[in-house]
Amino acid sequence: MPRIISVANQKGGVGKTTTAINLAAGLAKAGRTALVVDIDPQCNATSGLGIAVAERHPLVVGRSLADSIVDTSQERLAVLPGSHSLADADALSASNRQRASQLRQQLTTELNRFDYVFLDCPPSLGQLTRAALGASNEVYIPIQCEYFAMEGLSQIIELARQAKAKDNPKLEIGGIVLTMYDPSLELANEVAEEVRGYFADTVFMTMIPRDVHISEAPSHGLSVLEYAPRARGARAYAELVMEVVDREP
Repeated sequence: MPRIISVANQKGGVGKTTTAINLAAGLAKAGRTALVVDIDPQCNATSGLGIAVAERHPLVVGRSLADSIVDTSQERLAVLPGSHSLADADALSASNRQRASQLRQQLTTELNRFDYVFLDCPPSLGQLTRAALGASNEVYIPIQCEYFAMEGLSQIIELARQAKAKDNPKLEIGGIVLTMYDPSLELANEVAEEVRGYFADTVFMTMIPRDVHISEAPSHGLSVLEYAPRARGARAYAELVMEVVDREP
């Protein structure tokens, strides 16, 4: 059975899609099979791995998901492409416990050849994110080391708690990822210290730095580990992958 992980934060621009892509790519390099499921109508995870956006979302068209999975240029890494269709987004986000259960069953039974399945969620607290949390074993929360980080973090954690109570008792907060970290900024260090002080071991030790190579990689349809493997951003994601592996049940 795959380890299903939602990567979620209602704030945009915090490295959510970047983290989903690079964790999946890093785990594939570590010998795991990994799939990125793009449920964000912006479809950045799909294009960021060099895959064409689907006309209809595979999760709602009624055929086997295996037929819609697209292999990337990297071995053991695949994508279930997203769709810009608003109608499909509405179908995916139907607000009821049955839909969450159906989505979870789809992911666990039809994607069981993968070790890891990452759900790249839209930047919102809406029904798409709720549906993803209802279908996941864990949620990873990337947050930028900035002033409003704690406020946004408390909101997504509360949503995860609601999903656990109402739809998915197995859901756990798998980890908090500190992104866009600049050690030269006093505020960034203060935010990192505050988050660690409050959430302790839930926070991954690895902090993802600001690195232009991380920003450039999606335009080439590659993870930063493939695009610039010696860059400090690639090294950071490789270290984060090792932490994820260490947390395997």
